[in-house]
Amino acid sequence: MDLEFHQLDLRYEALRQCDPHREQVLALSMATIGQQSPVVVVPAASMHILVDGFKRVRALKHLKHDTVRAIRWDLEEREALLLGRLMRSASRESPLEQAWLLDELRTRFRMTLEDLGHRFNRTPSWISRRLALVRELPEPVHEAVRKGQLAPHAAMKVLVPLARAKRSDCLPFLKALLQAKCSTRQAETLYAGWARGGAEVRGRILADPVLFLRALAAAKAPDPVGKAGVALLFEDLGEMGRRARRAAGRIQEGVLDGLLPREVQELEQALHQVQSDWQALFALSRKEADCA
Repeated sequence: MDLEFHQLDLRYEALRQCDPHREQVLALSMATIGQQSPVVVVPAASMHILVDGFKRVRALKHLKHDTVRAIRWDLEEREALLLGRLMRSASRESPLEQAWLLDELRTRFRMTLEDLGHRFNRTPSWISRRLALVRELPEPVHEAVRKGQLAPHAAMKVLVPLARAKRSDCLPFLKALLQAKCSTRQAETLYAGWARGGAEVRGRILADPVLFLRALAAAKAPDPVGKAGVALLFEDLGEMGRRARRAAGRIQEGVLDGLLPREVQELEQALHQVQSDWQALFALSRKEADCA
């Protein structure tokens, strides 16, 4: 069926984060070939509650369409939300999206930790940790992630520990991240400088985060001179090993939880590049060692 936009209740739009790049691609596709799959709604009085298809609705509005093609589920609202999540499982939700949905189910539908754990196939302690994210992070952080202004991993890796340590520092740091349009890696670099620095360093980060990142990159010391080439080689190899062990430790800590499909692809490309570099190094070292 076709629905006009004013017939849609978008109460659950805030449970999903935006990705401006993906939405631009979707809008371009829909402008070319039209809407290929219907959105999902459940009936509610004179309205229809949208439970899946928020990106498609935004794309159609951007393209100045008047209606959206929809399919109606004759389910209870709560069951429709849970089923919609199962259908999206391949898209790899971020931890914050999981937290928003859990909080909505707990507050609106009074589901217990045990009920949620059963429906999500998780332990009650896992549910409790996810729910804590909603309470720990100030609302402007959630809003920045929803709008696609801040990567969810940056919020998880930087703003969650910052808010836990001193909540009043979280919003000024968020403002700096948004001002600099930081990647997750840059956000982690700023947070490391913040954690190690005193009041003066923190003031510089908040005043001009881009300048701080540039100064930090310029301050990296070059390799020491005067050492024998073989000593420098062993230093390089040692550092490579330490970095590999550090990366393995981060993976074991769960940093890959909730990766987006684009990030999974980037990770695989990076790993293939590392593997290629290592193989080239082994081949060259064996060849040169045999010649020596």
